[in-house]
Amino acid sequence: MEPPSSTGHVHSPNVADPESLVASGLFPSHAFEETPEILTEDRRWRCYVPAPEKLVRRALAACAGYGRQPGSVVLSTDRVVRVLNGQHRGKHRPTNVLTFDPPPGIPGGDIILALETVLREARQARKPVSHHLAHLIIHGSLHLAGYDHHQAGEAREMEMLEGRLLSRLHIPNPWKPRA
Repeated sequence: MEPPSSTGHVHSPNVADPESLVASGLFPSHAFEETPEILTEDRRWRCYVPAPEKLVRRALAACAGYGRQPGSVVLSTDRVVRVLNGQHRGKHRPTNVLTFDPPPGIPGGDIILALETVLREARQARKPVSHHLAHLIIHGSLHLAGYDHHQAGEAREMEMLEGRLLSRLHIPNPWKPRA
């Protein structure tokens, strides 16, 4: 099944509601809190982005009122994202960011980023890796909230919103050409 996002938005299957999962002992109650867990799977992220967890939290805070708080943000690698992209989207190559919708009744969702792809894209665009990371976190959060970019109008709306949200972080709009 092809998910509704070209950047890897994936719908998860149905499961029980959060209260029954906690009651069953399958998940601790803190698993359903609104503060996302930020996992830095590859320490090389820290070489390119000082305090990446802090940047992720700031980018998610900038989305307040528009985006959706994920359950987790995983700063991973191309290898991991390539495997997930192949398993869930049938595309056996890495992408910059994958988003996974949560099962119904469970808050959050997941945002997973591929280090090498993020680095390459930032270099190609001649912008700081931290700016590109913040942009992709906002992009993923908006996907979790239902925004998409398959149609021209949807894409324009999402790009404009991303630019406004990035301005809250004093990051230039990535969709505007540089002078």
